[in-house]
Order: sequence, then structure tokens, then C-alpha cells
Amino acid sequence: MKLRKAVLPAAGLGTRFLPATKAQPKEMLPLVDKPLIQYVVEEAVAAGIEDIVIVTGRGKSAIEDHFDVSFELERFLEERGKKEELATVKAISDLINVSYVRQKEALGLGHAVSVTEHLIGDEPFAVMLGDDLIDSEVPCIKQMLGVFEKERGAVLAVMKVPREEISSYGVISGERVGERLYRVRDMVEKPSASEAPSDLAIIGRYILTPDIFAHLARTGMDERGEIQLTNGLRSLAFERPVFGFEFEGKRHDCGNKLGFLKASVEYALKRSDLGESFRAYLKQLRLD
Repeated sequence: MKLRKAVLPAAGLGTRFLPATKAQPKEMLPLVDKPLIQYVVEEAVAAGIEDIVIVTGRGKSAIEDHFDVSFELERFLEERGKKEELATVKAISDLINVSYVRQKEALGLGHAVSVTEHLIGDEPFAVMLGDDLIDSEVPCIKQMLGVFEKERGAVLAVMKVPREEISSYGVISGERVGERLYRVRDMVEKPSASEAPSDLAIIGRYILTPDIFAHLARTGMDERGEIQLTNGLRSLAFERPVFGFEFEGKRHDCGNKLGFLKASVEYALKRSDLGESFRAYLKQLRLD
């Protein structure tokens, strides 16, 4: 079946970015001049995905407003003759079909995915986390789609991370079955460095089959009171093939302040309208 839908979980509180996220969703923090979530939606569009399901929570109305039509702003820009800005604003609301579902309690990523079942139905879907921006020539989720179309099993984006950082990730174990491709035999959520089964960490891109919903329904809460997607996938991997795919591209962890700052610099340097002057500014800084 064609992959038509993607889930974007966006119900988290964004506590790492307080006080900026006290009254603003973390997903709406601007990276240069676009909110984080728009980069992820644009990646989905570039992969041919037609429908986005955004999982929201309390205080996330700014996300809905961003992807909605803004009649007042469009009229203002049109009256002022700001054609370029008007085209930019209109393009956002025309990007893709967007639906919203409310996660009433912050019960983990697995729970956030499970509340979309009635909108996903009986078809494969992607899960894309806004914390992870992946700068690549071919969009990461499109790379994974090629694997899914060939293998017809769930696909998880993975990358090698230093052992001292492994406890922040879900980690897979398995064997290599192709270039950049692993057959997952087991996985564990946030292991210690000494207990991690490998250095292959799961990153925020997934292509899942609809039977994941049944496994999530049987997944109990962890010690933090959350339903982890990793635990549901672990159960799925015992029943059917699940694959880990080492994507091509550079991943930016925008879930922490340092990663966000690094991404801001690198994305600004790539801009044709900003890159040259910004690079000149950085060179004149005295950083010693």
C-alpha cells in the first residue's frame, strides 16, 4: 500500500526550553525564519505524503493557526503590495492536508501514536518527530520509504552515537542484511552504556505498519508512567520483520538548546540570502 499519512507528535510541554515555551509550543520555535514543525512537514511533502496528523495538547493552538489560512494577514500583505511575503504565507496553508487529534495526557510517545488510530486506519504510516531535523539531499523519510517498499516491514531510522550518549536513546540489536540496513531482533529504551546492545540509536523517523496499534494497546506503562513506542516496536519485532536503516544526512537534535543553536547556525549559513553575510560576521568574532 502507498504511504499516504504521517503522524507528528506535538503534545509535549517543551520544558527544556523554558521560559520560551511557557506560552509558545516548542514546535513553533523559529529556526532562522521557519518554525521547527514546518521543516518536518516540508520533509513529508517532499516524500509524497498527502496527509499529516498532528497530535496536540493544551496550549498548542499556535500550531493549528500556523497551518490554517490567515485571511487578515493575507489581505494586509496584498494591500501593501508585499507579493513575496504573501506567496510565502499562502504556501504554508497549501502545503498538505492537516488533521489534529488531542492527547489529553502526556503519557509518552507510544500513547501519542496510539491516539491517531482512528485517523490512520488500516494502512502504513510514518511517524516524524519535530525534535529531529535531518539535513539530507534526499529527505530522510523518502530514503526510508524506498526500504519499506522493498521489505514491506516497519522501518526505523538509526544512527551510530557515542557510547557516553547512548542512554538518551532507544537502541536496537540485530544483524546487517544490506547496505545501511539491519534486521532488528530486539531493542531497549534508554539503556546504560554498559548494557546497550549496540551503538545504533533510534532517531525520530519511523515507517510503521497498522498492526503496531494492537501492540501499543498491550504495552504497559514504564516506571515513569509512560507508554513507550520502543516497547511496542519490540513486541512487534518478535512477530514480524522490523528494520533499522542508517539514513544518509546530518541529524540535528533540536530537542536541546545546544543542538538547536547549532542547527540555527548551519541552516542560516546554507541560506542564499543570509549565508555570505552571516559567515563574514562569524569570522570576525573573537572566540578565544
